[in-house]
Amino acid sequence: MAKLYVDTDKFGGSNMSPTVEAFHSAIKDIVRQKLDAAGGHWQSFVFDKSLDLITAEDFKSVEQMLTDAGHRFDWSAAISPQERPDIYKPAEGVDDSDIETFSFEHPEAVTANADAAGREQRGHGDNVARYSQDCTGTARYIRSPAQVLQYLTDGVPGDTIAVIDDSGGTLTAPILEQFRGVICAGGSTRSHLGILTREYGVPCLMNAKISGIRQGDTVTIECTADPKTAQDYQTNVERTAKVWRVQAAG
Repeated sequence: MAKLYVDTDKFGGSNMSPTVEAFHSAIKDIVRQKLDAAGGHWQSFVFDKSLDLITAEDFKSVEQMLTDAGHRFDWSAAISPQERPDIYKPAEGVDDSDIETFSFEHPEAVTANADAAGREQRGHGDNVARYSQDCTGTARYIRSPAQVLQYLTDGVPGDTIAVIDDSGGTLTAPILEQFRGVICAGGSTRSHLGILTREYGVPCLMNAKISGIRQGDTVTIECTADPKTAQDYQTNVERTAKVWRVQAAG
């Protein structure tokens, strides 16, 4: 199996994942080679020639290098490994038929027994924007285009807190503004989905680590918590909001 050379002293060291390091290293090598061939320099690339020198084909070649070396990407949307099984890890257990029993089970989810109000913590995430009240609704997993089409046809129930794994927001964009809230298992507050939910005024937790929340559960997301900022990510500041499962009264 081919090895991926990564110069960690030059290209980020332990601050980046091996995959990101490999991409950075490979792209910078391509830039260096093209600048040498064109007689250019780094400043001219950054401020003038980047769109001319680096093309979509260059990025595809780096992707091919990674997959040829045996790497398979983690997927954020369930549709990804269906469309391109050659570059993604297999999507095991992703099936609309099991949606009633499915649940995200993150090993780092913070859980706690029910408090006096009957709220049982089932995880936490990065709050996108602060609202005056926490958001309560019914958890509904949305993991396939078929589910989105059904909601487009029949309408989204008004109490829906969508639980999704697509941080890009493309899957749910057509129905996003109809959600009461969103819990997303990937991304950051700066991801496409985070930006869209903020613009629509839909409470949202990104990078959510949850456990034991199933279809139809009543859940509350702590959108009154401080939002996580870009500086927080850059300086590794922990700033999380809670996710509760609400016990039925009586």
